[in-house]
Amino acid sequence: MGETIQSVERAAAILRLLASGPRQLGVAELARAMGLPKGTLHGILRTLVHVGFVEQDAATGKYRLGATLLHLGSSYLDVNELRTRSINWADALAGRSRESAWIGTLHEGHVLVIHHVFRPDDSMQTLQVGTYLPTHASALGKVLLAHDPYGEHAQPLEPRTKHTITDPAALEAELDQVRARGWAAEMEELTEGEVAIAAPIKDRRGIVVGAIGIRGAVERLATDGRLDMQFVSYVRDAARAITRDLAR
Repeated sequence: MGETIQSVERAAAILRLLASGPRQLGVAELARAMGLPKGTLHGILRTLVHVGFVEQDAATGKYRLGATLLHLGSSYLDVNELRTRSINWADALAGRSRESAWIGTLHEGHVLVIHHVFRPDDSMQTLQVGTYLPTHASALGKVLLAHDPYGEHAQPLEPRTKHTITDPAALEAELDQVRARGWAAEMEELTEGEVAIAAPIKDRRGIVVGAIGIRGAVERLATDGRLDMQFVSYVRDAARAITRDLAR
């Protein structure tokens, strides 16, 4: 085997330490663990921060794995493969719920719609594949944000309707609820008169790689302002089915 590049080996060692140790490590801790001078470590860390593989906490000065690296890891499952493996389940979900079905992934702070099944009726509908949805105002986005490694939402919490969550603390509380119950709801937060439900899709490692959901009129999916839990079960069943399929 040919010679290896020392600086790359050291960068890889730093990433392994950050992945296996506490949430954050300082330069002194990394230097001790690797037996390297702080000056040498600083140069490598600056580069890793620059490319987004490592982040530095502005308050403590300590380092942690960066969102870019973690998202690269989560993209182990290719988007096209996710779509291919999910199509039949999305079709079945649309047929069962009689509503449009959507599959999305997190991309640069937004939800990228990778598959969209029309509501099974004769109404005029527009294909939404390739469009972006705001994470804070959509059920798909809430699911993806809730399971994002650092729960970061880079985009401003702009109101889409009078029901949109625009307070960071309120959004964090909502994401806690999403994680606890295993699904997300969107009650006229993106579009007046529309409700959506979504649940996470996981790969064989248990990492959330996407979300599947349905969207429809509030009068069909909710009664007296409360979601019909039968639709929630439809969505969760579909998400579990895709997750099982990806684990094979």
